[in-house]
Amino acid sequence: MKTFANANAKDFKHAASLAQQATRDGKTPAISGGGTDLLGLVKERTVSPDVIVNLRSIKGADEVKASGGGLHIGGMITLDALSRNQQVRHDYAVLAEAAESVATPQIRNFGTLAGNVCQRPWCWYFRNGFKCYKAGGNQCFSVTGENQFHAIFGGGPSFIVHPSDTAPALVALDAKFRITGLKGERTIPAAEFFLLPKQDAAKENVLATDEVLSGIELPALRQGAKSTYHKVLDREAWTHAVVSAAVVLELDRDSVCHSARIVLGGVAPVPWRVKDAETLLVGQKVTADLAAKAGQAAIAGATPLAKNGYKVALTSNVVARTISALTGLV
Repeated sequence: MKTFANANAKDFKHAASLAQQATRDGKTPAISGGGTDLLGLVKERTVSPDVIVNLRSIKGADEVKASGGGLHIGGMITLDALSRNQQVRHDYAVLAEAAESVATPQIRNFGTLAGNVCQRPWCWYFRNGFKCYKAGGNQCFSVTGENQFHAIFGGGPSFIVHPSDTAPALVALDAKFRITGLKGERTIPAAEFFLLPKQDAAKENVLATDEVLSGIELPALRQGAKSTYHKVLDREAWTHAVVSAAVVLELDRDSVCHSARIVLGGVAPVPWRVKDAETLLVGQKVTADLAAKAGQAAIAGATPLAKNGYKVALTSNVVARTISALTGLV
């Protein structure tokens, strides 16, 4: 493993300054929250930082507190703490369930919310030294190679899938991301944080080299809002979603849906919102038949590669099952 220096940040703006200074000195910086993904990338020699900017030294960066009728969540909260927070579990169940589904208990004890959202792709070509788009190259080896777990939506020229469990939940909750850099703070909708490969094949999000994801703002949910997260794995633990669905529905006592947000994971380079399925539900009493139709609507426009066509039917079934489970139909 390459030798690197460690720099402890006092606050997020200081972290941005440390990263910028490293760059000015001709060194490669890397931002570390929990460090679980970064350590793997360094061990695999996928990245070779000269300076690691440590965010765990920032006090209060893991707080959960009321904010504007909703909730502010510090980006440095661990996934375990997030999943066990009683207010999150009660009001934003989809996020708690997504957090508790990540990897293993050991990873959840160290991995952070911001780190989970910002982690790099787990494509085996990228992680094993192939000079693909994500590693500074000019091709995606999965197009004609092993693409069983790659994108069926939004792919091209890279066909990675975004690996985060919490990201689809945050987009489904209409969260806002607080980004801190040397120029101060900016806040953007969660859905605008992620980049499709056609926007920038080398990056997964809008963060500049001197910016960090410092916090999450969750809006107050309307009365009758319910949410859940469902994830299908290729093995029992320590893996990412083959397909996942984060569903937030606003229902009345008769199970009539007044609003819906459905966001998929494991199927696209970004958290993938399926508005056709949402539209089908709004104004209707949710039944098993309607849930199945929403599942079919969710796969409109899917373009599988040679070896991942199974994801199309699986996605439809996951959406239908998740809606049915949330409304008590199963």
